[in-house]
This record gives sequence, C-alpha cells and structure tokens, in this order.
Amino acid sequence: MSVGTRSAQGVSEACAGGPVELGIDPDQLPDGLVVADEQGRVICFNAAAARITALPAEEALGQRLEKALPLEDLEGRRWWQLTDPYGGLAIRRRQPERNLLLPGGREVLVSAQYVRVRPTGPVHRVVVSLRDTEARRRTERSHAELIATVAHELRSPLTSVKGFTATLLAKWERFTDDQKRLMLETVDADADRVTRLIAELLDISRIDSGRLEVRRQPVDIGAAVGRHIQAYVAAGLAADRFLLRLEQPLPALWADPDKIDQVLSNLLENAVRHGEGTVTIAITPTESPREGEDTGTSVTVSDEGPGIPEESMNRVFTRFWRGSKRGGTGLGLYIVKGIVEAHGGTITVGRGPQGGAEFRFTLPVSAPAYLS
Repeated sequence: MSVGTRSAQGVSEACAGGPVELGIDPDQLPDGLVVADEQGRVICFNAAAARITALPAEEALGQRLEKALPLEDLEGRRWWQLTDPYGGLAIRRRQPERNLLLPGGREVLVSAQYVRVRPTGPVHRVVVSLRDTEARRRTERSHAELIATVAHELRSPLTSVKGFTATLLAKWERFTDDQKRLMLETVDADADRVTRLIAELLDISRIDSGRLEVRRQPVDIGAAVGRHIQAYVAAGLAADRFLLRLEQPLPALWADPDKIDQVLSNLLENAVRHGEGTVTIAITPTESPREGEDTGTSVTVSDEGPGIPEESMNRVFTRFWRGSKRGGTGLGLYIVKGIVEAHGGTITVGRGPQGGAEFRFTLPVSAPAYLS
C-alpha cells in the first residue's frame, strides 16, 4: 500500500504512533489534527481535518504538508513559507493559534507544535491543530444581533420618557391635570418596558452561563394560571377567551414561583397576541422528565390560530425568533426554555387540536429530600 492511499485504520495508526501518542481514536477528536513526519509529508489527517478542509484523508496522506494544507495569512502570504518549520530556528517549539485562510477564503484557526527528539535537533514531527471558526462567528453574530436589538428596543421608550419629561418640565403650567396624568402614565409604562428588557438581558446572561438560580417553594400551578387569566379579563378580554382544564389530583410541585409566573406570562401572552379563538390551558399529572422521580406536572397552552409553520418549529426557542411582525424582542421563548430546563423540565412546541400553536412544558416534582 502506498503512502498516499492509506486506509482509515492506517490513518488512526499513523496518528497514534510514536511521539504523538494520543491514547484515543483521532477521528473522535472535535478539532482537526494533521501530523507531518520529518520529511514534511502528512502521516495523519483525522476526520475533523477532512471535514474542515473538504479534503479526503486518503488524498492528504503522503502529500507535502504545504500542499495538503495550502494555508495563507490574512494578507495573502503563504503560511508555511513564512514559518518554515523544518528550516527555521532550532529553538522554536510551536506556532501560536492564529486566523488563516484555506483555498476559497474559508477562515480557520491554526496552531502548530514542533516535536524534536532532542531540544535543538531537527524537527521530527509537525503537529497541526485546525479549528473551524463558524461556531465562533455564529456566537459573534448572535451577540451583535443582541446588541442591535437591545439598542433598538431601548431607544423607543427612552425617547418617549425623555420627550415627555422635558415637555412637562418646560411647560408644566400649560397642561391640564388630565394631560399631565396621561404623560406620566406613558412615562411609567415606558419605564416598565425598559425594566422588563433589562430583566430579559440578565436572564439571558444567567442562562448562557449556567448561573440561573432556582429558588424552590411549593407552587399551586392552577392558582398561578388563574391569576394570569384574571389579569387579562381585568384588562378587558372576554372571560370566555380562556378555558382552564385542571386534572386532579396533582402532585405537590416545588419550583421557583416567580420564574414559573414568567413562563406562564410569556406563553399566555403569545397565545393571546399571536393566536385566535379560545386559549386552552390544560394542567395534568404526568411522568417526571427527571430520572429517579415518578411524577411530574405538565402545562399545555394552545390556541385556535394559524399555528406555527412546520419549517419554523425547530427555531421557536432560539434567540430573536418572532412568530409575527407584531413587535417584541424575540427573546421570550428562549428565556422560557432556559427557565424550564433550569428546573430540570422539558418544553415542546407543536400543533394543537384546533390547529393553533401548542406549547407544553413538564416540570419534575422536585420535592425536598426531607419530604420524600
């Protein structure tokens, strides 16, 4: 068998032998791994390297390193000619990670380690690590979009607050008491809007970092849903717009009442704002989503509107997803999912019996050990 036509088993053997002993199958590594021998020919090209470079391992093996990895820096200079691993300084041991370009302009993160048999001897192996930058770019785009969204959402209420307060301060005596009250109520509502947005940002930060705290207390989930329905009715919605189905007996639920209220508020608001017809809330005992527990509680919120298109189902709980053009930051369902999962629960979306959207979240009982 020639060097350039090694089998997959040969790839693993070449990667795992000698001074670059790995102890695992190199094809299981998440980063690209390329190893060249003392002659500068590729003897290892794992699956991740093949994926990142779009070059099959069989074609790369036996090639000169600079041909298998024709890397350039961001100024168009050939990287191997610049670094000269085999003919450069004998005391050099590595190349730090940097952004380089593959043919076609694809950007990758590349670092290299020079393996020598003795400290200042010739290079015995060049071990190259490749990392795809796409995940990092997605994160950067997400952060940039978050900043842009927040700036846009903050600008409107703050402009309103500034405008009304400046007007009142400059022309207080010219307005009637009713006009003053209307302006102050608008300022108060806009201040609440800013407060909610800041709370959402804090929640996202805690969810992303895994630091969302859950303060568990006994929660009457039926009563919590009832309070939300009463608030909508008090605000002018018809009482028959809501149907609460409560299956008894329910297991005692221990959860964070404030965060469960946040979940219910978001799901009901989505059903009222984007759905149509009757909003049905069904609360039932179910199997616990947590291993080792027998029972849990499920809450299903469904409406009779047009529902969510099938192609959008897998994006509902991502940042900035909006079910319609009717405003909002698109962060609510992302936060809902984070809260439910912080409780050890699960949440799904689908199509309801009447064709509208149906959200179902399930929480484990999570009773303290002294009650079990």
